[in-house]
Amino acid sequence: MQRPQHAPPATPPTIKMSEGWHCLHLYLRVNQKEWQQLADYQRAEGLEQLTQLLDPNREGAPKRIQTSVVSRHEADLGLMVLDPDPLVINGIRQGIRASRFGSVLVPTYSFVSITEISEYVPSIEQYAERLKREGTDPSDPAFQAKITAYEQRLPMMNQQRMYPDFPPFPISCFYPMNKIRHPNANWYQLPFSERADLMAEHATSGIKFAGRVSQLITASTGFDDWEWGVTLWGRAPEHIKEIVYTMRFDSASARYAEFGPFYLSYIMSPADALKELRL
Repeated sequence: MQRPQHAPPATPPTIKMSEGWHCLHLYLRVNQKEWQQLADYQRAEGLEQLTQLLDPNREGAPKRIQTSVVSRHEADLGLMVLDPDPLVINGIRQGIRASRFGSVLVPTYSFVSITEISEYVPSIEQYAERLKREGTDPSDPAFQAKITAYEQRLPMMNQQRMYPDFPPFPISCFYPMNKIRHPNANWYQLPFSERADLMAEHATSGIKFAGRVSQLITASTGFDDWEWGVTLWGRAPEHIKEIVYTMRFDSASARYAEFGPFYLSYIMSPADALKELRL
């Protein structure tokens, strides 16, 4: 007699990420009228509250939090926050709202997403097939050298995609994007192999900026109005312009991408950012 098959225990419902982190980009503008109405002691109290709240080293802080001063007039202060628990991230937003500066710092734009390893990141086997298609002979010692190098890089690259560290660069650029569904250029009607080749071309363009630009792609399908968020960190301002311009000529962008607003900002400590905003 066959024993009944028991279903594996269900995973308890949770809002936390089992792998990877939640991510929030939050942009705020200074309401000068509200600021002028605060007494000196209220301003001092607000500064202390925000400096503590945005301190990445405080107890209970999100896994990652970065503060920056925004260039465009739509915002003054930029925050990028990552954590496996979205309520830890939300605590930053609510903490600002509940502080003395709650009516002074007005949110103007936000973007919610999660970290991911893209389906277009090739496995070792897929990378080997790509080398063959590009004309590298498997009997050539260079073939195995490339495979070995990729095999060594892949775990580190995936770790950075899922649990990113902020690079030591002074400039950040964020923008959301979609892959379009135009009748004559519908990304989602292309076979996977073609999409993978287009993304490989795109990645090759980006690799040329290693050491000058660091990039993080977060996924927002079902989380926000756009499908991905792109965060770039640059060693110098011109590198941001150069990489965005260069990669727009790749077919994955030129034919199949649309972009939202761009937010360029300059990374500072919370105290320095608030000082720069004359707060």
